[in-house]
Amino acid sequence: MNRIRTYLNQNKKQKLLIPFITAGYPDRSTTLNLIKAAIDSGCNMIEIGFPFSDPLADGAEVQFSSYQALKNGMTLARTLRIAEQVRKTSDVPLILMGYYNPILCYGENRFMKDAKAAGVDGLIIPDLPVVEASDYKRYAAIHDISTVFLAAPTTNKTRLKQIEKSCSDFVYAVTVTGVTGGGKVFGRDTDNYLKGLGKTLSKKFVAGFGVSSPETARRFCKYSDGIVIGSKLISLMRSAKSKSQGVKDAARFLSSVRKAI
Repeated sequence: MNRIRTYLNQNKKQKLLIPFITAGYPDRSTTLNLIKAAIDSGCNMIEIGFPFSDPLADGAEVQFSSYQALKNGMTLARTLRIAEQVRKTSDVPLILMGYYNPILCYGENRFMKDAKAAGVDGLIIPDLPVVEASDYKRYAAIHDISTVFLAAPTTNKTRLKQIEKSCSDFVYAVTVTGVTGGGKVFGRDTDNYLKGLGKTLSKKFVAGFGVSSPETARRFCKYSDGIVIGSKLISLMRSAKSKSQGVKDAARFLSSVRKAI
Protein backbone atom coordinates (compact mmCIF):
# COMPACT_ATOMS: atom_id res chain seq x y z
CA MET A 1 0.00 0.00 0.00
CA ASN A 2 1.03 3.60 -0.57
CA ARG A 3 3.11 4.84 2.40
CA ILE A 4 1.09 8.07 2.70
CA ARG A 5 -2.15 6.11 2.99
CA THR A 6 -0.61 3.64 5.40
CA TYR A 7 0.73 6.41 7.62
CA LEU A 8 -2.55 8.32 7.70
CA ASN A 9 -4.51 5.16 8.50
CA GLN A 10 -2.18 4.24 11.35
CA ASN A 11 -1.74 7.75 12.80
CA LYS A 12 -5.17 9.34 12.64
CA LYS A 13 -4.57 11.92 15.40
CA GLN A 14 -0.96 12.86 14.65
CA LYS A 15 -0.53 16.41 13.33
CA LEU A 16 1.55 16.28 10.17
CA LEU A 17 4.84 18.16 9.91
CA ILE A 18 6.01 18.21 6.30
CA PRO A 19 9.18 20.07 5.30
CA PHE A 20 9.77 21.23 1.74
CA ILE A 21 13.37 20.60 0.67
CA THR A 22 14.67 21.59 -2.77
CA ALA A 23 16.57 18.75 -4.43
CA GLY A 24 20.13 19.85 -5.15
CA TYR A 25 20.18 22.89 -2.86
CA PRO A 26 22.69 23.84 -1.73
CA ASP A 27 24.06 20.58 -3.17
CA ARG A 28 23.04 16.93 -3.44
CA SER A 29 24.82 15.67 -0.33
CA THR A 30 23.43 18.48 1.83
CA THR A 31 19.95 17.73 0.51
CA LEU A 32 20.31 14.17 1.78
CA ASN A 33 21.67 15.38 5.12
CA LEU A 34 18.79 17.82 5.48
CA ILE A 35 16.22 15.13 4.73
CA LYS A 36 17.77 12.84 7.35
CA ALA A 37 17.82 15.67 9.89
CA ALA A 38 14.16 16.43 9.15
CA ILE A 39 13.19 12.80 9.73
CA ASP A 40 15.17 12.73 12.98
CA SER A 41 13.43 15.97 14.04
CA GLY A 42 10.00 14.34 13.91
CA CYS A 43 8.79 15.14 10.41
CA ASN A 44 6.09 12.72 9.27
CA MET A 45 6.52 13.10 5.52
CA ILE A 46 9.11 14.76 3.30
CA GLU A 47 8.28 17.02 0.36
CA ILE A 48 11.14 17.10 -2.14
CA GLY A 49 11.01 19.90 -4.68
CA PHE A 50 12.33 19.24 -8.15
CA PRO A 51 13.65 22.60 -9.42
CA PHE A 52 12.15 24.39 -12.41
CA SER A 53 13.14 27.59 -14.18
CA ASP A 54 9.72 29.24 -13.70
CA PRO A 55 8.34 28.23 -10.27
CA LEU A 56 5.22 30.38 -10.48
CA ALA A 57 3.77 29.44 -7.07
CA ASP A 58 7.00 30.13 -5.20
CA GLY A 59 8.41 33.22 -3.55
CA ALA A 60 11.96 34.52 -3.41
CA GLU A 61 13.48 31.86 -1.17
CA VAL A 62 12.27 28.84 -3.14
CA GLN A 63 13.06 30.61 -6.42
CA PHE A 64 16.61 31.13 -5.16
CA SER A 65 17.00 27.49 -4.15
CA SER A 66 15.60 26.29 -7.49
CA TYR A 67 17.98 28.54 -9.41
CA GLN A 68 20.98 27.29 -7.43
CA ALA A 69 19.88 23.67 -7.80
CA LEU A 70 19.55 24.04 -11.57
CA LYS A 71 23.02 25.60 -11.68
CA ASN A 72 24.24 22.53 -9.80
CA GLY A 73 22.87 20.34 -12.59
CA MET A 74 19.82 19.02 -10.74
CA THR A 75 17.23 17.40 -13.00
CA LEU A 76 14.02 15.47 -12.53
CA ALA A 77 15.87 12.19 -13.05
CA ARG A 78 18.48 13.15 -10.47
CA THR A 79 15.72 14.12 -8.06
CA LEU A 80 14.37 10.59 -8.38
CA ARG A 81 17.81 9.27 -7.52
CA ILE A 82 17.76 11.36 -4.33
CA ALA A 83 14.41 9.78 -3.43
CA GLU A 84 15.89 6.37 -4.16
CA GLN A 85 18.81 7.11 -1.85
CA VAL A 86 16.51 8.20 0.98
CA ARG A 87 14.43 5.08 0.53
CA LYS A 88 17.43 2.86 1.26
CA THR A 89 17.41 3.92 4.91
CA SER A 90 13.88 5.18 5.62
CA ASP A 91 10.23 4.32 5.02
CA VAL A 92 9.10 7.92 5.52
CA PRO A 93 6.48 8.92 2.92
CA LEU A 94 8.09 10.94 0.12
CA ILE A 95 6.19 13.54 -1.90
CA LEU A 96 7.66 15.26 -4.93
CA MET A 97 6.60 18.85 -5.56
CA GLY A 98 7.24 20.66 -8.83
CA TYR A 99 5.81 21.88 -12.10
CA TYR A 100 4.26 19.91 -14.92
CA ASN A 101 6.52 20.83 -17.82
CA PRO A 102 9.43 18.61 -16.65
CA ILE A 103 7.01 15.69 -16.22
CA LEU A 104 5.59 16.18 -19.72
CA CYS A 105 9.11 16.26 -21.15
CA TYR A 106 10.03 13.14 -19.19
CA GLY A 107 6.86 11.35 -20.30
CA GLU A 108 3.93 11.04 -17.91
CA ASN A 109 3.65 7.25 -17.68
CA ARG A 110 7.43 6.76 -17.73
CA PHE A 111 7.81 9.30 -14.95
CA MET A 112 5.16 7.68 -12.76
CA LYS A 113 6.76 4.28 -13.26
CA ASP A 114 10.25 5.57 -12.41
CA ALA A 115 8.96 7.59 -9.46
CA LYS A 116 7.28 4.52 -8.00
CA ALA A 117 10.46 2.49 -8.48
CA ALA A 118 12.44 5.21 -6.69
CA GLY A 119 10.12 5.04 -3.67
CA VAL A 120 8.03 8.16 -4.29
CA ASP A 121 4.57 8.06 -2.70
CA GLY A 122 2.90 11.30 -3.78
CA LEU A 123 3.00 14.33 -6.07
CA ILE A 124 2.09 18.00 -5.73
CA ILE A 125 1.92 19.90 -9.04
CA PRO A 126 0.80 23.52 -8.38
CA ASP A 127 0.34 24.51 -12.03
CA LEU A 128 -1.87 21.55 -12.97
CA PRO A 129 -5.58 22.32 -12.41
CA VAL A 130 -7.91 19.43 -11.67
CA VAL A 131 -9.92 19.99 -14.86
CA GLU A 132 -6.82 19.24 -16.95
CA ALA A 133 -5.42 16.40 -14.87
CA SER A 134 -7.25 13.33 -16.19
CA ASP A 135 -4.21 11.65 -17.78
CA TYR A 136 -2.00 12.59 -14.84
CA LYS A 137 -4.45 11.08 -12.34
CA ARG A 138 -4.85 7.94 -14.45
CA TYR A 139 -1.11 7.28 -14.64
CA ALA A 140 -0.68 8.06 -10.95
CA ALA A 141 -3.44 5.60 -10.04
CA ILE A 142 -1.85 2.87 -12.17
CA HIS A 143 1.38 3.20 -10.18
CA ASP A 144 -0.30 3.86 -6.79
CA ILE A 145 1.09 7.37 -6.40
CA SER A 146 -0.98 9.78 -4.33
CA THR A 147 -2.12 12.98 -6.04
CA VAL A 148 -2.29 16.15 -3.93
CA PHE A 149 -4.04 19.23 -5.33
CA LEU A 150 -4.14 22.75 -3.92
CA ALA A 151 -7.08 24.68 -2.53
CA ALA A 152 -6.90 28.44 -1.91
CA PRO A 153 -8.90 31.04 0.03
CA THR A 154 -10.55 32.01 -3.27
CA THR A 155 -11.66 28.45 -4.11
CA ASN A 156 -15.43 28.12 -4.20
CA LYS A 157 -17.22 25.10 -2.72
CA THR A 158 -17.99 23.47 -6.07
CA ARG A 159 -14.35 23.54 -7.13
CA LEU A 160 -13.25 22.54 -3.64
CA LYS A 161 -15.26 19.34 -3.98
CA GLN A 162 -13.62 18.68 -7.36
CA ILE A 163 -10.21 19.21 -5.78
CA GLU A 164 -10.98 16.90 -2.86
CA LYS A 165 -12.24 14.19 -5.20
CA SER A 166 -9.01 14.43 -7.21
CA CYS A 167 -6.80 14.17 -4.11
CA SER A 168 -5.97 10.58 -3.28
CA ASP A 169 -5.40 11.03 0.44
CA PHE A 170 -5.24 14.66 1.56
CA VAL A 171 -5.68 18.23 0.33
CA TYR A 172 -3.07 21.00 0.40
CA ALA A 173 -4.63 24.23 1.68
CA VAL A 174 -2.80 27.34 0.49
CA THR A 175 -3.21 29.97 3.21
CA VAL A 176 -2.69 33.05 1.04
CA THR A 177 -3.66 34.37 -2.37
CA GLY A 178 -0.04 34.65 -3.37
CA VAL A 179 3.27 32.79 -3.42
CA THR A 180 5.29 30.91 -0.81
CA GLY A 181 7.49 32.73 1.68
CA GLY A 182 7.67 33.95 5.25
CA GLY A 183 6.77 37.32 6.70
CA LYS A 184 3.06 36.97 6.01
CA VAL A 185 0.48 38.23 8.48
CA PHE A 186 -2.42 35.90 9.24
CA GLY A 187 -5.63 37.18 10.78
CA ARG A 188 -9.14 36.06 11.52
CA ASP A 189 -9.92 35.56 7.83
CA THR A 190 -7.27 32.84 7.63
CA ASP A 191 -8.65 31.14 10.74
CA ASN A 192 -12.16 31.23 9.29
CA TYR A 193 -10.92 29.88 5.96
CA LEU A 194 -9.24 26.90 7.64
CA LYS A 195 -12.24 26.30 9.89
CA GLY A 196 -14.45 26.28 6.81
CA LEU A 197 -12.26 23.70 5.11
CA GLY A 198 -12.52 21.49 8.16
CA LYS A 199 -16.31 21.62 7.91
CA THR A 200 -16.43 21.11 4.14
CA LEU A 201 -13.75 18.49 3.49
CA SER A 202 -14.07 14.84 4.45
CA LYS A 203 -10.38 14.17 3.77
CA LYS A 204 -7.47 15.46 5.80
CA PHE A 205 -5.82 18.70 4.76
CA VAL A 206 -2.54 20.42 5.51
CA ALA A 207 -1.85 24.17 5.49
CA GLY A 208 1.12 25.76 3.77
CA PHE A 209 2.57 28.94 2.24
CA GLY A 210 3.94 31.29 4.89
CA VAL A 211 4.41 29.02 7.90
CA SER A 212 7.62 30.40 9.40
CA SER A 213 7.36 30.01 13.18
CA PRO A 214 6.24 27.48 15.79
CA GLU A 215 3.48 29.92 16.77
CA THR A 216 2.02 30.05 13.26
CA ALA A 217 2.31 26.28 12.96
CA ARG A 218 0.41 25.81 16.24
CA ARG A 219 -2.25 28.24 15.12
CA PHE A 220 -2.83 26.51 11.79
CA CYS A 221 -2.88 23.08 13.40
CA LYS A 222 -5.85 24.13 15.53
CA TYR A 223 -7.92 23.88 12.37
CA SER A 224 -5.90 21.68 9.97
CA ASP A 225 -4.32 18.23 10.08
CA GLY A 226 -0.79 19.56 9.68
CA ILE A 227 1.49 22.08 8.07
CA VAL A 228 4.10 22.40 5.32
CA ILE A 229 7.25 24.49 5.88
CA GLY A 230 9.70 25.36 3.09
CA SER A 231 10.90 28.93 2.70
CA LYS A 232 11.93 29.21 6.36
CA LEU A 233 14.25 26.24 5.99
CA ILE A 234 15.88 27.74 2.91
CA SER A 235 16.29 31.03 4.77
CA LEU A 236 18.04 29.23 7.62
CA MET A 237 20.35 27.47 5.17
CA ARG A 238 21.21 30.74 3.44
CA SER A 239 22.01 32.60 6.65
CA ALA A 240 24.14 29.84 8.21
CA LYS A 241 27.93 30.14 8.25
CA SER A 242 28.29 26.66 6.76
CA LYS A 243 26.16 23.97 5.15
CA SER A 244 26.49 21.70 8.18
CA GLN A 245 25.43 24.55 10.48
CA GLY A 246 22.47 25.24 8.22
CA VAL A 247 21.34 21.63 8.57
CA LYS A 248 21.64 21.89 12.36
CA ASP A 249 19.68 25.16 12.40
CA ALA A 250 16.94 23.68 10.23
CA ALA A 251 16.75 20.58 12.41
CA ARG A 252 16.52 22.69 15.56
CA PHE A 253 13.73 24.76 14.04
CA LEU A 254 11.77 21.69 12.91
CA SER A 255 12.11 20.16 16.37
CA SER A 256 10.65 23.34 17.87
CA VAL A 257 7.72 23.17 15.45
CA ARG A 258 7.18 19.49 16.20
CA LYS A 259 6.98 20.34 19.89
CA ALA A 260 4.60 23.24 19.22
CA ILE A 261 2.06 21.20 17.29
